[in-house]
Amino acid sequence: MSSTSLSPHPLNPAPLEQTAVRVLGRRKKLLITITSSVVLFCTSLLLAFHAYIAWTLARPHIDPLHSNPTLAVGLPFEDITFPSRNETSHLNGWFIPGNSNKTVIFSHGYGGNREELWVPIYKLAQELHKQSYNVLMFDYGYVQPGNQRIVTGGVQESKELLGALDFIKKKIEGPVYIWGFSMGAGTALQAALQDSTEIAGMILDSTFLLNPDTLYHNMKQHVNVPKSPSLQLVRLFFPILNGVSLTEIPYQKVTDSDYNLPIYFIHGTDDFKAPYEMTENIYSKQILNPRTKLWILPAAQHELIYHAEPQLYIESTMKFLDDLSHPFTYGPLMAEQTF
Repeated sequence: MSSTSLSPHPLNPAPLEQTAVRVLGRRKKLLITITSSVVLFCTSLLLAFHAYIAWTLARPHIDPLHSNPTLAVGLPFEDITFPSRNETSHLNGWFIPGNSNKTVIFSHGYGGNREELWVPIYKLAQELHKQSYNVLMFDYGYVQPGNQRIVTGGVQESKELLGALDFIKKKIEGPVYIWGFSMGAGTALQAALQDSTEIAGMILDSTFLLNPDTLYHNMKQHVNVPKSPSLQLVRLFFPILNGVSLTEIPYQKVTDSDYNLPIYFIHGTDDFKAPYEMTENIYSKQILNPRTKLWILPAAQHELIYHAEPQLYIESTMKFLDDLSHPFTYGPLMAEQTF
């Protein structure tokens, strides 16, 4: 009987290599899927975050009215309603009668209402009443309860301010002055671009204009995001979510125009919402009216100029308005335009 040697069959490497390739392929696909999902998730978060900024920017929280002129400072008043000049909104407000034909219209800022307690408007209304001025205080359309309107950075608000001007001109024959705060001051400038013939003068406190620089400046107060692409994304989402584009705000024209009416610009150097350099730039373009003045107060914050220097604030604003009631005469002191 012959013996035969048994030897194992040689291993075929092909199946092992194919298995390894399949495993590597699956891992690669899984890695690509996970990476794509992470990128998509982060991108979605990024887009959602900037969409949220665009949404909330147009819908600020507004406190309800806390008082009225009689309860706050003992002034008589009338409840009033009037349409915007383009008749697309109706505004509510108070008319405080004075003992003259001179009227001041208050133009409140973003996130506030006709009271704007931190300014404080009631104290200013009281002082104006002492000086015999009529006073109109009103809410912009986006403030009113149940109103679906949004903040437009002055595009619609300027039509509403002109509606307030029309209301007063029908009620009283006399000079009308606009006293604006923050975005309400920027809105006043936009209104003056459209019709300055009926405006006898303006006081603009902490002027805020919603241009790309101030938009990013305010975004950074809440979260430290890079200017690009954050600014571009918010400007992209704003018209999609709110129906109005920030490009409709004529901020360049507002900044570059000479208004040919007396304006008293007031601003603080520590304003972290509206850089005071913008106000200085607008003031530098005002060469047609020698009564225009500028007061930049060191260390003062946004809309808190009165709190920093209450006596000087009242004295300088009342003097500005009083001077407008008298014929202008040139003199050696008129070269000084700042306080």
